[in-house]
Amino acid sequence: MSTLRCAALVLAASLLASCATSPTGAHWGEDTTLQPGWHRLRNAAMDAATNPRVWIPLAGAAALQIGNADHRLSDWARDHHPVFGSAKSASDWTDRLRVVSAVAYAGTVLATPGSDDTGEWLADKTRGVLGGIGAAALTTGAVFALKSTTGRERPDHSDDESLPSGHTATVAVLNQLSERNLQSVRIAGGTRLAMDLGLDSLTVMTAWSRLEAGAHYPSDTLLSMAIAHFVGMTVNDAFVAPRFGEHLGLSVVPVQGNGAMLSWNYTF
Repeated sequence: MSTLRCAALVLAASLLASCATSPTGAHWGEDTTLQPGWHRLRNAAMDAATNPRVWIPLAGAAALQIGNADHRLSDWARDHHPVFGSAKSASDWTDRLRVVSAVAYAGTVLATPGSDDTGEWLADKTRGVLGGIGAAALTTGAVFALKSTTGRERPDHSDDESLPSGHTATVAVLNQLSERNLQSVRIAGGTRLAMDLGLDSLTVMTAWSRLEAGAHYPSDTLLSMAIAHFVGMTVNDAFVAPRFGEHLGLSVVPVQGNGAMLSWNYTF
């Protein structure tokens, strides 16, 4: 399957959600701000730090240091090329998967709920996309800062910028943002799960392609996933959009013979 065809399928799947509505009735991107406030930023960062998508890759990277498993798995992937067939093919697929992830992100942006007014729709989408660009830029900055600090030699000995993986981080943050975007759309549970798994598979395939290309060790890619997921979640939840799945409701409930009482509910 060609890269463009694969990207088109991902985009089409994302756009299937566009007929749905936001669970809260809000428009995606309308709440984007440069000043989210310390409370909102702190909560977003804490939620991200405790999310399994962040700490599981970190734990995996640490576990791979036992018994030199990191190097042994890297050597096996470079010697056998079980998925992509060769180092060159793996490298080529890295670029293709990055394109697919970018197209998927664009598709989810279009699928998010927006205003019926063209001007408001465009303004909201632009603000949201700028927030996504900011998340990608922060991820890239963190990755290259770590590359210069760690100075880890690549498996193929081409240079000392192995840790962490820039390609994996880029794809991971795009896919994390895509999954966050889809939270603003009312989608059936099975469809949402399938779309999330599809986006996750793009990240995993990209990480594995870097191993077969001889560009990174497994721990390099796992650390990249953790960084990208943390930044993507934090920026989205603090700067781009509140959690569309959360809703606080207040209501007055009559009580027979005793007036009324105030009831509240919190759903997520």
